[in-house]
Amino acid sequence: MSRGDGTGRPGATRDDRVWQAGFLVGSALGVAATVVGRRMERSARRGLVDWPAAERVAAGRLRNAPGSLTPAELAAAEPAYAETMARIVPRLSAELGTELPGVVARSGVVDRAGWVRANSASFAQLIGKLEGTLLDQILPPGGGIGQASIALANRWVTTRQIGFMLGFMGTRVLGQYDLALLSAETTPGRLLFVEENIRQTARNLGVPLDAFRTWIALHETTHAFEFEAHPWLRPYLADRLERQLAGFSGGTKRIAPEMLRRLGRSLRGEAAGEHWMERLMSDEQRRLFRETQAVMSLLEGFSDYIMDEVGRDLVPDVERISERFHARREQRKSGFERAIMRLTGMDMKLEQYKKGERFVAAIAAAGGKPALERLWAGPESLPRDGEIEAPDRWLARVMVG
Repeated sequence: MSRGDGTGRPGATRDDRVWQAGFLVGSALGVAATVVGRRMERSARRGLVDWPAAERVAAGRLRNAPGSLTPAELAAAEPAYAETMARIVPRLSAELGTELPGVVARSGVVDRAGWVRANSASFAQLIGKLEGTLLDQILPPGGGIGQASIALANRWVTTRQIGFMLGFMGTRVLGQYDLALLSAETTPGRLLFVEENIRQTARNLGVPLDAFRTWIALHETTHAFEFEAHPWLRPYLADRLERQLAGFSGGTKRIAPEMLRRLGRSLRGEAAGEHWMERLMSDEQRRLFRETQAVMSLLEGFSDYIMDEVGRDLVPDVERISERFHARREQRKSGFERAIMRLTGMDMKLEQYKKGERFVAAIAAAGGKPALERLWAGPESLPRDGEIEAPDRWLARVMVG
């Protein structure tokens, strides 16, 4: 007697059971996929960057950098910087016409990894301004496993890119006035001296370490003067940065393909004229960007000018140190280094130093100390687009009457 479903068809019951089992397995897989998708989506929405992982990537790159110091060696350098700051702050205060007593207590010696940690926090704050909007574009709510996988892959790549960039920059930065431009709090910044890089650079230049420390401290402390003596400057720059970020966050999908093309040309050294970053901007973003670049050139150029001027009294053989340092800055980099500098925008930083120092020197030569003081009178006295390259235009506009 055959077993079946009453139709006389052999094996029908067995087929039904197989089908039912398949249905149950499929349903279970569907539920599991939904659960996994939701978990992946929650994980992807934790952020565009895994910051602890980025710091580990940077630390891995820094591990092989020459001149590493132990914590004890870093701590032993603290008194030297304290003594240096105690000498230069009164001299700078007299030269610049303002008191900066608190900046001495807000300075410290760090290693390369310490610089990375400080700047990782700054980058996290900056990217945090974009994160919500960008994540909504990359990962719409309910996007499932597919969209979540793409978002997680993007985070993996971005994390390693930022880690690599922090590691690259961490071997080059000597000092920094660390200021959170976008912070809601108006607390002043702090001075960081990257002792490993300072020692290594002094050794490479063949200049005395103590004199080189003082020269670098003059530059960074002048940055403290620029911001702390002129409370309007920080919100001025923050406003422009906020508006630029708002524009970028709304146009991610539109610029992505063009970004890849421009970035590829820039890394190959084929792009001319505008920086590749500018070519991705709207007219309003480009205007804000150029205004900001003009101010950054002034900040760097003014600090370079002051470190040499005041350094004549405080830094033994300052002319030789300055000459060797600037010659090193101009040295031809490898193709890889030039590509990384274009990618990170460090090429613009070097241009800011050169253009800014020429601008400030020309202003000082033409108008003396009154012209230098007028630079910081307010936003209307800042150099505008095109004036950094043509100081006479600034003089004609600002130093009238």
